[in-house]
Amino acid sequence: MKAEELRSVQTPLKERYREAPDDALITLRAQGRLGEGVSCRIETGKALVEAGLHPATGGSGQSACSGDMLLEALVACAGVTLNAVATSLGIELRDASLQAEGDLDFRGTLGVSKEVPVGFQAIRLQITLDTDATEEQLDTLLRLTERYCVVYQTLAHPPALSVARKPVTS
Repeated sequence: MKAEELRSVQTPLKERYREAPDDALITLRAQGRLGEGVSCRIETGKALVEAGLHPATGGSGQSACSGDMLLEALVACAGVTLNAVATSLGIELRDASLQAEGDLDFRGTLGVSKEVPVGFQAIRLQITLDTDATEEQLDTLLRLTERYCVVYQTLAHPPALSVARKPVTS
């Protein structure tokens, strides 16, 4: 996609959202259902994914790990954002690869130690670019990718989060 094509798609949306800000508020949803053993089946909209325990917590390794899926969501979102920003700025990328790494201490997850937090203790996103862009262009590209990547910003600035039990409906 060229910058003009991207602008032609996004400009009417931006104008609409400026005129009617409520139109920009969208609720995304994900749902799943318990599967065989200790697993949960997630409908992604494009495929069915079965998530299960990570081998470090007793899983077989045959199911997707939710922690891996979180890192994959970060890579996917950052990659799409990077591509859109590069397109918008007219920066030609011959190639780009992204890698996310996250450090977990499973003593927290398994309740072995109450002093160890549950969840990632650090996440690192690394981007390798093959381009002739200047250092200034690359700094802008990375700064705007970080700024507009939904998953990155959600992890950097966690939203209010809640869990509620929903009654079974017939």
